[in-house]
Amino acid sequence: MYTRILIPLDGSKTAEAVLPYARLLAEKLKVPVELLTVLDVAEIGRSLGAERLMHLDDVIQFHMLRAEEYLTNVAKSFPGGAVGCHVAKGSIEELILNKAEADRGTLIAMATHGRSGLTRWLLGSIAEKVLRAANNHLLLVRAKEEAAVEGKAALDSVTVPLDGSELAESILPPVVELSKAIKLAVRLMRSYSVTDMIASYEDYLSNLEDLPERSKNEATSYLDEKAQELKKLGLTEVVSCAPEGEPAETIIEAAKGAPNSLIAMCTHGRSGVRRWVLGSVTEKVVRHSGSPVLVMRAT
Repeated sequence: MYTRILIPLDGSKTAEAVLPYARLLAEKLKVPVELLTVLDVAEIGRSLGAERLMHLDDVIQFHMLRAEEYLTNVAKSFPGGAVGCHVAKGSIEELILNKAEADRGTLIAMATHGRSGLTRWLLGSIAEKVLRAANNHLLLVRAKEEAAVEGKAALDSVTVPLDGSELAESILPPVVELSKAIKLAVRLMRSYSVTDMIASYEDYLSNLEDLPERSKNEATSYLDEKAQELKKLGLTEVVSCAPEGEPAETIIEAAKGAPNSLIAMCTHGRSGVRRWVLGSVTEKVVRHSGSPVLVMRAT
């Protein structure tokens, strides 16, 4: 499924919130891990001021050594696995993207919120840039100050939002593999918004009374069909729901109702006037959901 997991870290506990999920995936999928820290030389130079720039090389070397020591210690928290460490200098998001693009089987795993500092990142900004540009799959975890960073995370289910399009359905093959490897229950969902339908289709205006029921039946029928397809592929626990409401809000609420749930969805591209603007919905989910989000760039 994946050939390795690339984990960008900046030395902060908030960035380390992704580590429990990375340890789980590395163990269950039996893939190596690469830890990455990037030093922003320009930011370090600005922090020194003009009078101390003559010492820039020494300061960079100091931070390089500290970063190497830090990554080595983090690597020890992955028992029994192959873990590599890499410290680089340059543009943070560009280095993450370039290292991942060298192997399309790389899963990028990172936190989406954190604090900045001399050698630390504005994680929200970096994660969103990577989300918009990466061709690789991403595992994005919304870090909280009290988030656990030790041990392995527990995942019991995966929530899979669909909108009826082949674009959104392209997430299903990796979901099947992941569910088999980690033994996850699959929760398919398709939301519908009557307000959007009324705004988008004039032919609904003459028959509004049964529109909510027709919309729900259409979504339910579609999900039942997809659930049967997944069961034929060997998944035993597949359920579905069709809530009314805006896509991002219903996805976040559905995940709240399933503790230890992963959200898996596609991003990028418009899939129809009654369907999502996938990039926009995915970014909202990543920003506001308390669940980790596995994102696949649909083509």
